[in-house]
Amino acid sequence: MYRDERYGEKRILALIPARGGSKGIKGKNITSLAGKPLIAYTIEAAGKSRYMDSVVVTTDSEEIAAVAEKYGARIPFLRPAVLAGDRSRTIEAVLHAVRELEDMGEYYDVLALLQPTQPLRSAADIDQAVECFFEKGQRALASVSPAADHPLLIRSIGQEGVLKPVLACQSTCRRQDMPAYYRINGCIYINRIGELSEETSFNDNEVPYIMPTERSVDIDAAVDLAVAAYYLEALNRQKR
Repeated sequence: MYRDERYGEKRILALIPARGGSKGIKGKNITSLAGKPLIAYTIEAAGKSRYMDSVVVTTDSEEIAAVAEKYGARIPFLRPAVLAGDRSRTIEAVLHAVRELEDMGEYYDVLALLQPTQPLRSAADIDQAVECFFEKGQRALASVSPAADHPLLIRSIGQEGVLKPVLACQSTCRRQDMPAYYRINGCIYINRIGELSEETSFNDNEVPYIMPTERSVDIDAAVDLAVAAYYLEALNRQKR
């Protein structure tokens, strides 16, 4: 793993959270996508990054740990089951991992949190997000992609059974004239480790790193694997 020294005084940890349980797809984090375990794509992208000092997977599953190690990640500890349930918060697993590493004598300044369920983010995405993070004064960063459904056209239905707009403004305009909106795509979160606490919400990170839709697929159901495979083939064709 080549380490660019541009931010040499800052040690950057790539942390990949991958619990064993999954409701939508059994064994989701190691399910096959185009002949390779899902988690492998994130491990390989992090390993090719110019700025990561270490790539660590935090998991409660020995099976996931074995697969992750095969593809180049470190698994210096297993996550306690109490931090890997359906209602466990990501920040709890992150803080546990940071403490475990510090107990081992490993200290990091910056966290790059990379979820394995977003397999199409590239090493270049990670590097550009890191550069954006430092350019913006090390303010907490989250990757985003264009929102598929514009909030001007989204409605709730009130108790009286009538449509209510989400945005309190006129929605009669051409689509090309609508202001741009983005969604948190879950691919990359970057935070200063010293600022992490139980109250940290990664989805509330304020600095955006904009990614295209084709690299922002979130694997939650079986159909998402098909979508990811389609985009993966398209991306591979572009490289040929």
